[in-house]
Formats: sequence, structure tokens, C-alpha cells
Amino acid sequence: MIVYRITLAKFANKLFASGNAARWNSKDVKVIYTARSRALACLENIVHRTSRGPEENFRTILIEIPDDLKVTVCDRESLMHDWQGFANMPYTQGLGDEWVNDARAAVLRVPSVIISEEYNYILNPAHKDFDKVKYLRNEPFKFDGRLIN
Repeated sequence: MIVYRITLAKFANKLFASGNAARWNSKDVKVIYTARSRALACLENIVHRTSRGPEENFRTILIEIPDDLKVTVCDRESLMHDWQGFANMPYTQGLGDEWVNDARAAVLRVPSVIISEEYNYILNPAHKDFDKVKYLRNEPFKFDGRLIN
């Protein structure tokens, strides 16, 4: 399976985990967020973009997750009511942190908040099987201005 990550060009030459807090991890818990499609990766960027706008130099990273690599699945049905709400981020961060700490798998599939039928894939670079995840290449990415205006 190929997953996608859109990032600033200066971070596009390797798989980089910042340790910044996000939906599925607390601060200093290092994971890499990816999406199942370029389109979902684009939307995730748009809703999370703050100080750097889409006029910056972005790249799409293509990442291969081997079909035989174990993936932990977080089913939407198993999550608490209103897990998508900003106030419930400590809940989803706790789930992600627990997954990282338990080292269950190198990959965690989670539901997208933006499009409920789509999935994001979180990578744990500290997992023993992470070396099986392959950075394939990066490609130029330009946000269509109509998405922002």
C-alpha cells in the first residue's frame, strides 16, 4: 500500500517525526502522519496549516507500507462519542501514545476526522519493524488557490 504525506520541501528528503502534539499523539511522542490518498493528505494540510500558508514550497512524499506488515486498526465504532471534537483530543492522544508505548505495530490506521469514510496511517519510527516501511520518493505539490479562498 502506498500512503502520502505532504510536507514543506525542507522536510521531504526523509521520513521525519517532529514530536509536535496532534490528534493521535501528545507532545514529544514522535510519529509520522500519512494519508491513504493524495487528496486526503491535501485536506489534512489545509485544515492544520497555521503559520505557513499554501504559498510555501511543499512536496508529496510517497511511502510504501508492505502488505504483510502488521497494522493496528482503530475502528471508528470503538471510539468514544464525539471523539472528533477538539475537547476530546486528550482521549485520542492517549490512544495513540498507548499504541506507541506498547509497540504493537509500526503502523496505526485511524479514521479521518475530515472525511469519515477515509483513513490516515500513523507511522511509529521507533518500532522494530519501521525499517520495512519504505520512503519511495517525493514529488512537487502545489495547493490550488481555490482551496484556500
